[in-house]
Amino acid sequence: MARNMMAYPELRHPFEPTPLHPEGARTVLYQGRTIQLDNVGSGVGLLVSPADLTRLNGFELKPQGACLGELCIPLSDTVLKQQAGVTWIDLEAFATLLEQPFVADREAGVWSFGEIPQKRARTLVDAQAPEFEVTDRAGKVFRLADLKGKKALIVTWSSW
Repeated sequence: MARNMMAYPELRHPFEPTPLHPEGARTVLYQGRTIQLDNVGSGVGLLVSPADLTRLNGFELKPQGACLGELCIPLSDTVLKQQAGVTWIDLEAFATLLEQPFVADREAGVWSFGEIPQKRARTLVDAQAPEFEVTDRAGKVFRLADLKGKKALIVTWSSW
């Protein structure tokens, strides 16, 4: 009788490759989220659809470029790619244009993107903390939105 290998982790091979996503898909790590992209363009880099660009980082394609609120970035042929009549956005080229740090494991089909500097700059100008939530020691979830309309001093600390 075959045993369920998941029930016996000690019997699993420690170096057995585990697929991160289905064949042909890609994975993007951004702002604590893991986003699977099932439809990507071919070639070097990470070519995503305009809808996936919005899903990944909130930018929308408009006539003036890729826009996030009032921030609009004009796009060149370096970022916009045409394949068989379909428009793709080269996410690596877009990140480079934004000076957004990223790392790519092209063999595994995984990209991890850091914070977009222009978004951080707006936070400093507006003096608005980004939305977040934490769990206190009693297990109660606290959300910054709970303080909306009130002044708050936010102090953070970490031992690492």
